[in-house]
Parts: sequence; structure tokens; C-alpha cells
Amino acid sequence: MTKDLLDRIDLDDVLAKFSICGRYHVVTGLCLTLGIAFNTMCYCSYVFIAEEIKYSCTDDKLLLNVNKSSNWSYIRNITSARCGDPNPCNEWIYENPHSFVAEFQLACQEWKRTLVGLVHIFGYTVGVIIVGSLSDRFGRKTLAISTGLTGAVCGLVKSFASFYWIYIVFEFLQAFLGDPYSPLYMLGLEMVGTKSRVTYMTTCSLGLVIGGMLFPLIKWLVPYWRTCLIVMHAPGLLFILLIYLVDESPRWLLTKGKVNIAVKNIKNAAKLNKIEIKENLNMIAKDQDLSEKITIMAVIADTFKSRALLKRFFVCVIWWNTCIFVSHGLTVTSVLLEGNKYVNFALVFLVRLPSSIIAQYVLNKFNRKGPLMSCFTACAVICITHPFIPKNITWLVITMFMTSQLLTGMSFTILYIFTSELFPTYTRNSMQALCSSLGRIGGLIATQLPLLRVYWTGLPIVLFGVMSLVAALATLLVPDTGKASLPDTVRQAEAIGVSEARTTQKDRDANRRLRKKRANFN
Repeated sequence: MTKDLLDRIDLDDVLAKFSICGRYHVVTGLCLTLGIAFNTMCYCSYVFIAEEIKYSCTDDKLLLNVNKSSNWSYIRNITSARCGDPNPCNEWIYENPHSFVAEFQLACQEWKRTLVGLVHIFGYTVGVIIVGSLSDRFGRKTLAISTGLTGAVCGLVKSFASFYWIYIVFEFLQAFLGDPYSPLYMLGLEMVGTKSRVTYMTTCSLGLVIGGMLFPLIKWLVPYWRTCLIVMHAPGLLFILLIYLVDESPRWLLTKGKVNIAVKNIKNAAKLNKIEIKENLNMIAKDQDLSEKITIMAVIADTFKSRALLKRFFVCVIWWNTCIFVSHGLTVTSVLLEGNKYVNFALVFLVRLPSSIIAQYVLNKFNRKGPLMSCFTACAVICITHPFIPKNITWLVITMFMTSQLLTGMSFTILYIFTSELFPTYTRNSMQALCSSLGRIGGLIATQLPLLRVYWTGLPIVLFGVMSLVAALATLLVPDTGKASLPDTVRQAEAIGVSEARTTQKDRDANRRLRKKRANFN
């Protein structure tokens, strides 16, 4: 065994010296949490900004007292007839004259209102692949800052849009190149050691809960949609401060051969946390990708060359489709609940708080594979049996609904971490982004499921259960990554879950013991 091999330092050994409660990781984690919260608000905005508004033609002499909500339920029937009338209406009156629908005069053009959400989902579906690929090429920090600022600017431009199609263009651009979640998540994931990975990322992911609950509160307090967009997006300009507040991922820097910058950042973190690192950081083990320009097609080709990674890719696509399919379907169903629509929407996200806490506990205790299979299986059982519960047992119906939301939230928490750990560093963000993008197919299908209620009202939720069962069985095809270090190369990724992985770990342990003996001898 050569001297250079003995002197090599594993990055996970260095990161393990840091406490996530130290100043460095607390500041970074707070920035990531707030960034994720901002992104969640932007992602949800179209739900209430372009919400349905009742309207009717002023030619109808039935609107003498439009302030009474009881009239509007009657007016809706008149409107339906008016929209199909060959004689055009001269003027429309809206329940809320300052709404998105009213200001853009979208009466009898329901497709234009729903197009806002469709364009947003489509932009995100395409954009997440591009952002993931660029993140692997230019860095997590760079893309987090640029996409965060892009999202903020596009949101502010939308608030001043005077024409409908200008609004649509910037809605697409915001979703396409203004979603910082993926690079923010990868940045946090790659900055901590193996043992702290779950706790740190589930804590940062609480930004999803914060953003999901904060947006309906803002819309409730600031009802005018243009002002609401300004209040919601203006804080996104603070993404520029990440230049000074967070460092680039050390794993990404090492794969790009930027050892000096990685060492500098690690030393800066050690200084802030007041810890001493005695090892020669210039000898950090690295598997570099110095010259290859990563493109999404190159990532796919490189992944598909490996049978093990190809199998994992298809399993991940099943996971993502199932989670998004079930989550979106249950969220749409939540609008049928009685009560304040803003409170109901906030409660859907509030359920993710206990789901994150529970997921953190089970991931630390039972790794990845078992918890994910259990969540999918339990969700399948609940969804398949749900239609057969007597509707008059309200408490049981609501309890099962909230439990399904809880299990889906847990699945998402596990899924983000599990997917990230299955692929090597230099393609990690690209592969997760690709899986996430293809998973949006499930979301698009979920929007059409209400049509199946014509045949049987319980059919949509039964399909949620069937898909969850398929995802649970697919999990059997991938290895558990809970105790493995994040792989930097295809070879290391393929070694997870096989005997070679155990051999590699033994070699690392042996190297650490040799280095320790050498230090004691000196």
C-alpha cells in the first residue's frame, strides 16, 4: 500500500467532524429553509391567484342584489346558458371585480383561467431537467441563486402584467427557470456527513411546510392578487445574499477538480464552528470529472450504460409518479372539505410537519428501503378500503384522509433522500431532476381522475392505492443506501448494496486505522 493511498482522506470522515448544530451549518440550513419556503409559495401561487370567480351578463335583469352569495349560486346556471348563447354579451359583471378573472375579462373563457396552472406545471416539468443539468455543470450554489432571482423577478413582472398573454409568458418562465428547490436541496445534502444527512435535510425541508402555510395566509390578508404577488415575490430578491452566506458544495467542487476552493470552504467552516482539523485537507480523496461538459443527454447515456443504475432509474420514475399522482389527487380532493378554503389548504401542508418528524425518526432507525415500502403499502391499504367506509362515519373518513396525506408526506421526505443517494455526485442533481420531471406525468393524469367518478365515485382513490402498491413492490429492486456514503462515481454507485460495497468500507476502515497508527507513531 503506497504512502499516497495511506495519506488520502475521505470527505465523509472530514464532514463527520462537524456538528449540524454548529454556527456554519445552522446559518446554511436557515438559508436553505427560507429559500425552500419561498419556492413553495411561488409553486402554489396559481391555485388562489387564478381561482374561479362567478360572473354573469349585465343584460340579465336578475342581478339587482349581487352582494348576496345566494344569488351567485343561481347566477352560475344563467352564466352557463349565456356562454353558449349565440348572441354575445355586451358587458359582464363579476362577483369580485378586482380578481384575476375580472381584470383580464375571462368570462366564458374558463380554459384561459385553468391554462395558468397547466402552463406552470408544464414549465416546471421541463425546467427541472434543465436546472438539474445546469446545477451539475455550474454548481449548486450558482443555480440556487440564479433560479431564485429569476423566480422573484418573473413573479414581480406578473404582478404588473396588463395583458393576459404577457402574464402567461412569465408564468411559464418562472416555472421553467425560476425553481431553486432542486439545487438548494442538493447543496444541503452534500454539505453534511452520512449520519447527519437525514436530520439536516428533513429539518431544511420544513421550508415546504412554512411556505405552504404562509402563502394562503398572505392571500387571506392581502386579497388583491397583484399586491399579493408583490408581497410574496419581493423577498426572493434576497437570494443575492446567498453569495456571502453559503458556500458551494464540497462534493461538487471535488468532482470538478477545484480542490483548493473545497479546502478553503472546509477550513472556513471549521473556523466558524471552532473545531480543529489536523488532517492534510489537500489529500482529500477525489474522483474528478475535470473536462467533461455534463449535458442531460450525456447523463442519460452514461446512466443507461450501467444496468444497475438503469434499473434504479426506472424504479425512481415509478416512485415519483406514484407520490405526485397520489399527493396531487389528495390535495385536489381536500377542496371538498367544509370550512375556510385558506385554512383547509394550509392544513394540507401542516400535515407535512409530523410526517417530516416521523420520517426523520424512521430513516435514522430503519434506513431507507423498509420505511418507504411501509409508507407505500399502508397508503395502498387505506386508499383501497376508503370507498367502502360508510359516508355517515365522518370522523373515520376524515381520519383516513389525513392519514393518507401523512403517509404521502413521509414518502416524499424519504424519496428525495433515497433518490439522491442512488446516483453519483456528478450526475446526482440531473438524475433526480429527470425522475422528478417524468414524475409530473402522474400529476397531469391526476387532474383528469374526477372524470372517472362518472363510473364509480371511489375509482380515483382506489387507483391511488393500486399505484402505491406497485411502488412498494418496485422498491424491492433497489439497494438500501442508509449506511452508505454518497457515491461520487458510477463505480461507487454500483457498489452500493453488493459485496463490493462492504469490501470498500472495510478498506476505508483499514486505511483509517493505519493513518491513526501512523499519527500515534509520529
